[in-house]
Amino acid sequence: MPVRSLNSSVMRWPSPETVLAAAREWAERVASGDPAVIAVGCFGSYARGDAGVGSDLDLIAIVAADAPARRDGVWAVEHLPTPAELIVYTMDEWRELRVNSPRFYQTLGREARWLCGAPPTAG
Repeated sequence: MPVRSLNSSVMRWPSPETVLAAAREWAERVASGDPAVIAVGCFGSYARGDAGVGSDLDLIAIVAADAPARRDGVWAVEHLPTPAELIVYTMDEWRELRVNSPRFYQTLGREARWLCGAPPTAG
């Protein structure tokens, strides 16, 4: 999140390097705490390298089995230095993504930056 610079009214947005380093630490912590985690990554402006002031962090996780609690915010992203949104896919959903959402699948293939783990092939 933006932070005030000392006693100034000026707000400073975190650098992309700061956001990605915090995201990598978060991803590794999530993965180390849950053996069902296969891969965690980001996509969108931070993955492409064109994030700026006001950019949010788009995160993606692939897990071995369905775990509805993960979709209900168990993996808190509120402590990351910028607003973040997390999408969690089970292996079945990941495999079906190519057919069910081909444009999104292609986007992920082009720009996803995997923070921990390796994404399985969807085919």
